[in-house]
Amino acid sequence: MKPFASTLRLHAAVLAAVVFFDQITKQWARARFTGQGGQPDYDAHIAVLGDWLHLRLVYNYGASFGMRPQEILPFLHPVAFFALITLAAIVLLLLYYRKLEPRDKAGRLAIVLVLSGAIGNNLIDRPIFHKVTDFIDVGMPGVHPRFPVFNVADAAVTTGILLLFLAPLFLRKKNPAAPAREETSDAV
Repeated sequence: MKPFASTLRLHAAVLAAVVFFDQITKQWARARFTGQGGQPDYDAHIAVLGDWLHLRLVYNYGASFGMRPQEILPFLHPVAFFALITLAAIVLLLLYYRKLEPRDKAGRLAIVLVLSGAIGNNLIDRPIFHKVTDFIDVGMPGVHPRFPVFNVADAAVTTGILLLFLAPLFLRKKNPAAPAREETSDAV
C-alpha cells in the first residue's frame, strides 16, 4: 500500500470519526436539555468539573462567538450563506491539503480537523436544524463572562487552526542540495 493512500484513508477515518462524534453528542444534548416547545431548558445543566466545565444546551443561529456574518448578504438565506462559504472553504482547504508536502503530517491533520468541523456545523446542522447545537460550557470559577458555549465541531476547527499555525514551527526544513556553510574568520 502506498504511503499517501494509507494517509488519505487515515485522514478520511479521522474526518468521519469527528463528524460522527460531533453529531452523536449534539443529538444527546438536544435530547437531554430540550424543554417545553423545543427550546433549550436554560436552567438544566450538568456540572462535569465543578464550575470549570458544564454541559448545557444553547442554539447558535450565527457563527462563532455569536457573530452574524450572514447579515452581510441579507437577500441570501442564512443556511445558503453558510453552505456556500463552507463549500468554498472546503475547496480551498482541499487544494491546500494537496499542496502540502507529505512529510507535513501536522498540517494535513489540521486541515482534516477544520474540514470535519465545517461539515458538522455548516453542512449537517444548519441545513437540517437551521441552527447549530452547542453544549460545552467552559469557564473559570467566579470569572464572568464565561467562554462562549461550543461543540465538538467547534473544538475540531479550533484545534485544526492552532495546529496549522503551530505545524511550521515543528517542521524542520532540510535542503540536502545546499551544503552547510562554514564560518570563516578574516582576522589576521
